[in-house]
Amino acid sequence: MSEESESSGGDREPFIVVGVDGSRASIAAVTWAIDHARRIGARVEVIGAWEVPWSELVSPTKVDDDYFRQVRERLEPAIAEALTGADDVHTVVRIVEWYPGPALVQAAEHAEMLVVGSHRYGVMGGMHLGSVASYCAHHAPCPVLIHRHR
Repeated sequence: MSEESESSGGDREPFIVVGVDGSRASIAAVTWAIDHARRIGARVEVIGAWEVPWSELVSPTKVDDDYFRQVRERLEPAIAEALTGADDVHTVVRIVEWYPGPALVQAAEHAEMLVVGSHRYGVMGGMHLGSVASYCAHHAPCPVLIHRHR
C-alpha cells in the first residue's frame, strides 16, 4: 500500500507535506517545499497518491501491484529530480493508494503547511484550480500553498 524511505532527521521537527503526481507543476512544488523547509528547519513529507481507475474496477485486467509499479515508475524520476540537491533536508517519501486530496489532507495533520502544484487548463489557466488543489484548499487542517509553476 505504501512505500517509505527516509533520510536523517528527528520525529519532533516541524514538517511540510507536499503532493507529487509526476507533473512539472508538482516537481516545482516539491522544490519550493524543500527550499522553504531549509529556511524554517523543517522536514518534508513528499506524498504520491494514486487510485485504481474506475474503468478498471468494472473490468479488472491488472492487480494492485501492477498499478503500484506503474505509479512508482512515473513518480520516482520526478521525485528524484525534485530532491536533487536536497541532501541537507530531512525528507520522507510515501506512495499511497488513496484518492490524492484526502491522502494529502490526512498527511497534513499537524503539518506547518501543505504544498500542492497548480495545474493550468487552457488559455484561462489562472482562473481554475485542479481538483486536488481545490480539495486541499477547502479541507486541509493547516495553511495550503498552491504553487503556480511557470
